Amino acid sequence: MLLTDIVVKNQSKPGRFTDDQTKGLHLWVKPNGKKYWIWRFTICGKRSGMSLGGYPEISLKQARERAVEARNAVNKGSNPIKARRDEKITATPKQAALFRSFALDYIKVMRPKWRNEKHADQWVNTIKTYAFPVIGDLPVDEIDTPHLLQILQPIWLTKPETAARLRGRIECILSAAITRKLRPALNPALWKGHLETLMPPAQRSDAHHEALPYLDLPEFIIALHDIESISALALEFTILNASRTSEVLLARRMEVDKNVWAIPASRMKAKKAHQVPLCQRSVDILTITQSLDPESPYLFSRNGKPLCNMSMLMLAKRLRPGITVHGFRSTFRDWVSEETDHSPEVAEMALAHTIGNKVEAAYRRGNLLERRRRLMQDWANFCLGGKTTNIVVFTTRKAA
Repeated sequence: MLLTDIVVKNQSKPGRFTDDQTKGLHLWVKPNGKKYWIWRFTICGKRSGMSLGGYPEISLKQARERAVEARNAVNKGSNPIKARRDEKITATPKQAALFRSFALDYIKVMRPKWRNEKHADQWVNTIKTYAFPVIGDLPVDEIDTPHLLQILQPIWLTKPETAARLRGRIECILSAAITRKLRPALNPALWKGHLETLMPPAQRSDAHHEALPYLDLPEFIIALHDIESISALALEFTILNASRTSEVLLARRMEVDKNVWAIPASRMKAKKAHQVPLCQRSVDILTITQSLDPESPYLFSRNGKPLCNMSMLMLAKRLRPGITVHGFRSTFRDWVSEETDHSPEVAEMALAHTIGNKVEAAYRRGNLLERRRRLMQDWANFCLGGKTTNIVVFTTRKAA
């Protein structure tokens, strides 16, 4: 297709879009909406792809210019990817080893292994907020224990979770610098045998996610039915299936086959694929959401893009201040224990909890799908006050 500035700006459908004007150049639109320029070329009989930068930082005009420069290099017998790599290696040591640039490069390289964009963003935000003001402009080989104490001590007792995660992230970054021989082997962010001798243990919170009492749940679901929004449908689906927020927000239509939702291992906390038997109300919800955003690959989306991470939480807190979305899993577990004869084993598998006992895990090889289906149908009947049919939402107008 012929790419123009307007086409590039408005293109939101995931995929690769070739520029007819510049041979080998195409725009790569990822499912999360981010866009990148890629130039494909052949050298020595081997096809390769070269990144030319992201959009909108690199405009269509700049991408075309970079593609032409790279093609000229190939025509002269040079490999532009190798040339770029060699250029980075020959950069001055001080430029290459500043903590600021090294940390951002490390996060960029490690992003593919992390579960979602939010996790990567948390790395960037904590490092920028707390570490960069102290060590951002220091070469990685000059960072020492006093710098870590200066970073961590102000928040060690007041923000223990943030401080503990920040220390671990700096430790990982400096470990990478040690591996690349950019600093001495001693890692000043190491806790065991080092910082633990200088600082008290971080006081982590023992508080659980605030849960709604299960007897209040049917009334809560009724309140959800009065709200015409995709977030309300997503929250109800999450409750009916005792799912985690992250499992639902990025769920795709291709993962659902009839009345079974197959969540891939990459999106599960335990990194193990999980099947969810869907009750009729869950199936009805998915039919509604597909009619509202027909071209979207996601179960819950607006204009082809998944809901933001806070959408369900803010709605839940608006209806019942203090509760959390994750707390509904506790509500489900309490209901199973106190109101049903379903076994704890089936309930734990419905929650996709990891089995701590290795012997028990070895013997429990099935996924108990049919037993879980009966459990989740009973749960749906309870949540809906015995009403499993004739619940209609969004019959007259599109979701807000």
